[in-house]
Amino acid sequence: MPPPAAPAGRGKSSTVARTFLDTNILVYCLDRHDPHKQTTCRGLLRSLQAENQAVISTQVLQEFYVAATRKLEVEPLQAKQLLQSFRNIETVVVTPALVEEAIDCSILHQLSFWDGLVVASAASAGCEVLMTEDLNSGQIVRGVRIQSPFEL
Repeated sequence: MPPPAAPAGRGKSSTVARTFLDTNILVYCLDRHDPHKQTTCRGLLRSLQAENQAVISTQVLQEFYVAATRKLEVEPLQAKQLLQSFRNIETVVVTPALVEEAIDCSILHQLSFWDGLVVASAASAGCEVLMTEDLNSGQIVRGVRIQSPFEL
């Protein structure tokens, strides 16, 4: 009998690291004001989804909806449809315990609470990389390497 298959997205054959996507990466996928960032983020998202290595959180989904409807003026129902396209991405549910971890992270690493929650979510999902432009690229926080998609 063959050995059991590795869980999707965690097999050793994958060439892409498990990557947590911050809200700004998803927002840039829509933002037509900066075609370079839009193209970069769309390519990144496609690649991570193809390798089943993308991870987001309920916080990211909520922030995406608000940014899409307020900043980019996307119609609410269209933004909802876009959110549905993220259903195939592994999603970390923000729990009270994760909020407590985020508070600790924000205090220890001098981050905003919201950035601490993103880092804590990425760490809880076993992500190697947190893709964002909001933190210092190259920095390692809670075992997660911060990376800007524009510095690859």
